[in-house]
Amino acid sequence: MGLDYGSKTVGVAISDPLGITAQAIETICRKDENKLRKTCARIETLIEEYKVERIVLGLPKHMNNDIGDRAERSLEFGKMLSRRTGLEVVMWDERLTTVEAERTLIENKVRREDRKKYIDKIAAVFILQGYLDSICKN
Repeated sequence: MGLDYGSKTVGVAISDPLGITAQAIETICRKDENKLRKTCARIETLIEEYKVERIVLGLPKHMNNDIGDRAERSLEFGKMLSRRTGLEVVMWDERLTTVEAERTLIENKVRREDRKKYIDKIAAVFILQGYLDSICKN
């Protein structure tokens, strides 16, 4: 499972059973950044439904490789997910995945007002696909 964790949304992607390709599943929305109970419950439901063995969580580093506030929150979220689910959480450098997702949506002629619905789950696909590609090379 790939996750793009944001302040109000979590994009979700799942790999195929062979671990070759990532597919967008959904965007989980919440009203407040710190209200994570329903978000975690939904992630746990998806873990069970898709028989997830590992979570790949985007780590939004700065371009100079520094860990900022957003990355710190992602690290905390990853630790909480690991405790709640008992699964390994792999932190994956997600720099430019949102830019790449936006470009993909533009290239596919998705209207500007509709892009917000898709951007997070497409970014989750890029996060998970990057991880899958890296383990296939090894």
